[in-house]
Amino acid sequence: MSSGQQVLIKLRKMIISGEFEGGMRIAEIPTAELLGVSRQPIRTAFSLLEQEGLLIKNPTRGYTVRKISGKLVHDALEVRGVLEGLAAKSLAEKGLNEEQKKTLLHCIQETEKLFQSGSFNEDGLEIYHHHNVIFHDTIIQGADNVALMQALAKNNQLPMASAQAITYDNNNNFSEYRRLHCAHLQHCAIYDALLHGRSGSAESLMREHSNVVILGEKVKAILAE
Repeated sequence: MSSGQQVLIKLRKMIISGEFEGGMRIAEIPTAELLGVSRQPIRTAFSLLEQEGLLIKNPTRGYTVRKISGKLVHDALEVRGVLEGLAAKSLAEKGLNEEQKKTLLHCIQETEKLFQSGSFNEDGLEIYHHHNVIFHDTIIQGADNVALMQALAKNNQLPMASAQAITYDNNNNFSEYRRLHCAHLQHCAIYDALLHGRSGSAESLMREHSNVVILGEKVKAILAE
């Protein structure tokens, strides 16, 4: 896994776990010193975490950690599920074109390779993350609904609502492997529904997928406190 991706995952985990408390101001230099890295991956991670809704950029300098709750994350994921479900329904009704079929199938095939060994590591997570984002974006773009895309973009600014915001707990590799494998199997089912024009199934599968797979059990437990 690239150092930038490692920093992003580490900071995301620190914010969700409360190591960086809501309302706390953070800046590049002290955070870089804390993690023992240069300022560049910190700067990039801060920008991405702002897009994910976990950080708020200050008017002058630095960022403030956003106060988050289990309810806020749950509500954001519920809305995402409705919107992505609508996108899948619309695309199934229109029918996949050849390019969309090729892209979605490629994502599934490349992700399938990650689970053939029966274990999962951080390098695999980066590959999974890459194809997961492409899979979701292909369906959203394929719906060809500007209002839907704008609503999703707005909702993605809330904590943990984006497909980008995948968490991973290194201390529970087996449970994380099972969770991400479950997500992969859901992708397979969604693709099959889209391929055969089953709009109702595509919508319900996408709604379920968006609501249950992004957060690991440890993160869910933290947010439930």
